[in-house]
Amino acid sequence: MRTIRLLLLALLILAIPVASFAQFAVSVTFAPPALPVYEQPMVPAAGYLWTPGYWAYGDDGYFWVPGTWVMAPAVGLLWTPGYWGWSGNAYAWNGGYWGPQVGFYGGVNYGYGYGGVGYQGGYWNNGAFNYNRSVNNVDVTNIHNVYNKTVINNNTNYVSYNGGAGGITARPTQAEETAAHEQHRQPTAQQTQHVQAASANHALLASVNQGRPAIAATAKPAEFSGSGVVAARQAGAPYKAPENRAAENKATENKAAENKATENKAAENKAAENKATENKAAENKATENKATENKATENKAEENKAEENKAAENKAAENKATENKAAENKAAENKAAENKAAENKAAETKATENKATENKAAENKAAENKAAATRTNDNKAATPKAARPPAESSKEPTAHAQPAARPATAAHAQPAPRPAPAAHAQPAARPATAAHAQPAPRSVTVAHAQPAPRPAPAAHAQPAPRPAPAAHAQPAPRPQTPPRPAQAEKAAPGR
Repeated sequence: MRTIRLLLLALLILAIPVASFAQFAVSVTFAPPALPVYEQPMVPAAGYLWTPGYWAYGDDGYFWVPGTWVMAPAVGLLWTPGYWGWSGNAYAWNGGYWGPQVGFYGGVNYGYGYGGVGYQGGYWNNGAFNYNRSVNNVDVTNIHNVYNKTVINNNTNYVSYNGGAGGITARPTQAEETAAHEQHRQPTAQQTQHVQAASANHALLASVNQGRPAIAATAKPAEFSGSGVVAARQAGAPYKAPENRAAENKATENKAAENKATENKAAENKAAENKATENKAAENKATENKATENKATENKAEENKAEENKAAENKAAENKATENKAAENKAAENKAAENKAAENKAAETKATENKATENKAAENKAAENKAAATRTNDNKAATPKAARPPAESSKEPTAHAQPAARPATAAHAQPAPRPAPAAHAQPAARPATAAHAQPAPRSVTVAHAQPAPRPAPAAHAQPAPRPAPAAHAQPAPRPQTPPRPAQAEKAAPGR
């Protein structure tokens, strides 16, 4: 029986046009069961589109793929369901697809908008999908893009295939033919996962559930448990097992054994591949780690080198700064020392000058004091001599009474007129000296007889000119004065 199936499948494939070859995934010689009767679960969120359930074929026979809500892969796309179609000697599966228009799906009444032609469950508008509440289970509290349009469906049978014995006789329209040739998208990854999960669920086999699956529909793909799961109310028609069921069971057992062997072989190969892959990955990982370590070492060396260079630069900069600072400090110290030496030199020079000035002042002061003392002594010596009585001044002095060596004493011998002090006040005229140069008239004696004028004290009352030293510095011009009276008396007899 298995050989016959394979031969029929080969003939069917040869008879299929190349353009539609991609639509056929599998073919079977007997028809699938009727569609079960079930309620549609509530749409989970806006943007989900309904994809109806169908009977698929696997190694263990027909199994039910529950209807479910699926997110469209792009805005504006609609789902065209797959269907079973009779090709003359076998039933072939035409897979569903996403496209801008709903194409031909065998005239099968899947329900909930898919009444056999087109889709009345909703439409896209400005990027949002609008749901027809008359054919969809929508929560208007959460979804507001809804409308209500009655859909009349006179098809009351639940036949799940087109053509063949008892099948639907619908043919595609021109619009459906056009939609079939448009750009399509294959089922999404969630849809593929949904089919795989159904194929692995033993309870979904038609031979097990008798055409009434416990999981008829789900709220989301591959979620076969929870509140979103809906069970079939009833089978669409009484389930009839195939006439060659025994042969099919035997073939199924053989197929299971082959599959098991294949699976084991595949598992072994997979294990070997995984082992080789792991080893390769380990080698690659070791190589990567080694490369990473080498790179890290190189980077570390570069970082250390950079840090060393930076440290050397910083050290050089610090040394340079220290040298510059030391040079500045040295220059400042030298400048300070020079300034200090200059200040000391200036202070010493100033002190020397001040000392010299003080010494000069002291010498001048001493000279002045000396001169003052000399004048004082002269004045003291002249004062008692001037007080003597001039009684004997009438006597004519002799030449013996004029000693040349003591002119100062001779000057003191004439205190009455005191011409010498007047000569000190006016050293240029020196009239008194001229008077001494003419002793013949003896005017000096007459001057002694008149002591009243005494101009000498008046001259001493104005010491500012102090011409006395100049007068003493010229003692030579002074003439000889007549001898004192006592000496004159003694010299008189000698004439």
